Amino acid sequence: MKVSVLTLGCKVNQYESQAMLEMLQQAGYQPAENGEKADVYVINSCTVTAMSDHKARQLLRRLRRDNPTAVLVLTGCMPQAFPQSAGNWPEADIVLGNQSRASLLPYLADYIANGQRIVAITPHPVQQGQEPYEPLLVHNFHERTRAFIKIEDGCNRFCSYCIIPYARGRVRSRAPEEIIQEAQQLTQAGYREVVLTGINLSAYGQDIGLDLCDAVHAVSQAAGIQRVRLGSLEPEQMDEPALLRLAKEEKLCPQFHLSLQSGCDATLRRMNRHYNSAEYAAIAANIRRIFPGASLTTDVMVGFPGETQEEFNQSLAFVQQIGFAKVHVFAYSRRPGTKAGGMPNQVTNAVKEERSRQMIQTTQQSRENFLFSQVGTTQPVLLESTGGDGYMEGYTPNYTPVQVQLCPSPGLQGEILPVKLTGVQGDFCIGTPVSPSSSLV
Repeated sequence: MKVSVLTLGCKVNQYESQAMLEMLQQAGYQPAENGEKADVYVINSCTVTAMSDHKARQLLRRLRRDNPTAVLVLTGCMPQAFPQSAGNWPEADIVLGNQSRASLLPYLADYIANGQRIVAITPHPVQQGQEPYEPLLVHNFHERTRAFIKIEDGCNRFCSYCIIPYARGRVRSRAPEEIIQEAQQLTQAGYREVVLTGINLSAYGQDIGLDLCDAVHAVSQAAGIQRVRLGSLEPEQMDEPALLRLAKEEKLCPQFHLSLQSGCDATLRRMNRHYNSAEYAAIAANIRRIFPGASLTTDVMVGFPGETQEEFNQSLAFVQQIGFAKVHVFAYSRRPGTKAGGMPNQVTNAVKEERSRQMIQTTQQSRENFLFSQVGTTQPVLLESTGGDGYMEGYTPNYTPVQVQLCPSPGLQGEILPVKLTGVQGDFCIGTPVSPSSSLV
């Protein structure tokens, strides 16, 4: 039977989708090629916003309309966070929560044999330590030149706008020996760079007496891994002792995605974030001192409930002050089930759109400044794709996108070349190999 796994949402979801696909393949299912109809569709959903739920429902309806005899499986964060709603979506033949992935195969066999709809959603335990880490394993990421390794699940923070602690449960960490094992398997598949991911990556190890530095050290032990990159981080957990330990890991890429959300202290308090703007600025300064040439990227939300024009102006000025390499700007989306969803003084869509426009304009200038700051340096670039005639595209360790002027070749994809950055074009630096015959670095 042909199967297709469709992913909505974050890198953790992408990792889990790949793990489910490998699980299905081991049981004899064949992946459907692009455009090919499948007998089974697995939709791995996201629920970070109400729009995420809407996209999942739309996808289910389209798949049911176009594939009336296929088996449709809905899993992921949406059914886990809103089991009653997901259980009532008639398009899905099987509805599974995040705790039920291990039962995917027997549930599929049961449904195929009996045709009886299955809804299996087990709530996450409320207390820390009552739920083990889910033993998923990935051997390959097809058509990708970097691999994800999930090392943590769950979140204990309960930001006022976020539903994810209800969808993912409490913090759970993967054992270091399992991280090393997966990294070694990925090197056998040809990967040179891995990205550590988690729902709250910075919280890795809180439940097992370790920390994120231990995970970075563990994955760095895998022979063949040349780069270790970190996913999104909570800033206050990147204190100076942690940064000094991370600086000892030679394979760690100097790119730090520190989630900001707002540069206004009053807004941060309503968000239930665990830092203020001065603390964030000090952490950013520490990173730049300890990791010369590092890039700082972030997420910024505009239009949070109660955000006044003055609060927005403070956030805008702070973002400009830090000078991020890249910023993901998004407008607050009201999420039922969260504290912020019931807050007064909700900001109108028109105001949110205007503030988004202003924030994006400011961050685009910061982006341009960062790209020009890289010109003149020589960087190792991981070649990832063919951009067009006469060049290939890739990334430096600090995640600068580069169009490398060389003859595209499938044999170069996944290789690392020393490249001199000579200019900026659009959202890329332009570069030339230091020597076309250089040995790989």
